[in-house]
Amino acid sequence: MFVIIGWVVVMGSIFGGYAMAGGHLGGLWQPLEVVMIAGGAFGAFIAANSMPAIKHTLSSMAACFKGSKYTKTYYLELTGMLYELLAKARKEGLMALEIDVEEPEKSTIFAKYPSLTANPHLMDFITDYLRMMVSGNLNAMEIEALMDSEIEIHHHEQMHPSHAIQKLADATPAFGIVAAVMGVVHTMESLHLPPSELGVLIGHALVGTFLGILISYGFFAPLSTLMESRAGEAAKPFHVVKAVLLASMNGYAPQTCVEFGRKVLFSGDRPSFKEMEEDIKGRKAK
Repeated sequence: MFVIIGWVVVMGSIFGGYAMAGGHLGGLWQPLEVVMIAGGAFGAFIAANSMPAIKHTLSSMAACFKGSKYTKTYYLELTGMLYELLAKARKEGLMALEIDVEEPEKSTIFAKYPSLTANPHLMDFITDYLRMMVSGNLNAMEIEALMDSEIEIHHHEQMHPSHAIQKLADATPAFGIVAAVMGVVHTMESLHLPPSELGVLIGHALVGTFLGILISYGFFAPLSTLMESRAGEAAKPFHVVKAVLLASMNGYAPQTCVEFGRKVLFSGDRPSFKEMEEDIKGRKAK
């Protein structure tokens, strides 16, 4: 929502200021310049990325127009689910989690949290490391190192759409210059025309430079920054799981373990100690 508001402010400020200065907005409407800039930029984007990367980038762009799902409620569900798993393991032994990790679709605990199970990467992360804990073959330091590597790889993958759009933002002014140069070439071919008509052609050519810069810094660059921020949000649940499971491996009680997870959250999304305590009590009562 805010990205749309920001773009409206950008357009309103620039075009409104131009109109207030006495400029004619109709002179800025140059469809052929738009075709050259947008078409060139889109073609370069396709040439620079694989099909999976293109699909990932487009889906990430679409997600920017929706609110973030990583809210306080989401993290209460995540810590609640982890608490239930660890409480079961503490009461019945780690082997009691075998059915949950081997066949998560049959797990009564996972079934309570559809918003979490909808994320296959997160579910694989949880079940893989619970499986390692059940097997007992690795110590906490080894698992922590492995978790760090996996989180880094996941974050790198999530950052690709942001990098792709940033490259597009960097290239768009150059395509604007290309469009402007093409306009100048056309003007030079038309030197036989009277000065009033040549002035129009030169104005059309300069619009290309203007549009390239506007699209780059007004649209693509902010979108890239937003996508980078969303990639950081997507990594945070993995850090929560890491903190909780490592605390469990070090012998802490389930309720203390989820407190470790709460502490790694961003302050704006972090439930208070009281909120999480009440949430855990509610799950105990069920």
